Amino acid sequence: MTMTTDPLVSTEWLAAHLNDPRVRILDATFKMPGVLPLPKDDFLERHIPGAAFFDVDAVSDHSTSLPHMFPSAEQFGRDIGALGISNDDTVVVYDAGGWVAGPRTWWMFLSFGHANVRVLDGGLKKWLAEGRPVASGEASPKPATFKATFDPKRTRSMDQMIANIASRAEQVIDARQRERFEGSVPEPRAGLRSGHIPGSRSLPYAMLFDAGTGAMKSLDELRAAFSGAGVDTAKPIVTSCGSGVSAGVLTLALYRLGVENPALYDGSWAEWGEQGGPPVATGAA
Repeated sequence: MTMTTDPLVSTEWLAAHLNDPRVRILDATFKMPGVLPLPKDDFLERHIPGAAFFDVDAVSDHSTSLPHMFPSAEQFGRDIGALGISNDDTVVVYDAGGWVAGPRTWWMFLSFGHANVRVLDGGLKKWLAEGRPVASGEASPKPATFKATFDPKRTRSMDQMIANIASRAEQVIDARQRERFEGSVPEPRAGLRSGHIPGSRSLPYAMLFDAGTGAMKSLDELRAAFSGAGVDTAKPIVTSCGSGVSAGVLTLALYRLGVENPALYDGSWAEWGEQGGPPVATGAA
């Protein structure tokens, strides 16, 4: 199945719609644990006017020790409504420009039944480079009502991923840096094993955007990147990464190539790499 609507919007489009009451903007900037300043502090210093802060760790399942797992539909609806977003709104998500959590947040909205969501191409990095306006301080959105319905086909559990090792029904693409995929460097989260899910392919998410401008690469370049990683975009795909965040970059790129139904392994390596977990492979794919 293919789609006709690009999941990206340009900085020009957003600048023209800053005062549209039906457009809601979310800053979903995310950093690895221990990296300072905190994303929320960056937001308080400067953000796109009208934006609210989407905390990937807060809008998550707090009953598990795994980081930022998908919350229940009830919690997602409650948290999104508190950010001033209703089911009638167009949501534009951005991050600092490194493409880490904007696509993850986009995928969460799609997974919870909200199709009218886009990612700002180039994020805050491109916005600032173009000299566009910014605001500072806390956001005070007016609470709204958001009804969420979860579509389980958009995510995969560890049990499903284990079963897939034998069946190979779905291709698995890993968005982490190649050294982490190969197991040649320690994982940034203490205690995790190094390596990758057996049978998976490596496509580091940073290969899909231009480091200079912050914009996502062209469709031809994206297509070449997936092909170069040994991925057949005509066959079922699951994306994975360190903790289910940067995998969304691969998912977003696949959407741009017309692949509408990939899935995302929510637990990703934070779950698979735990001591005593499922089999681990090392080296190149």
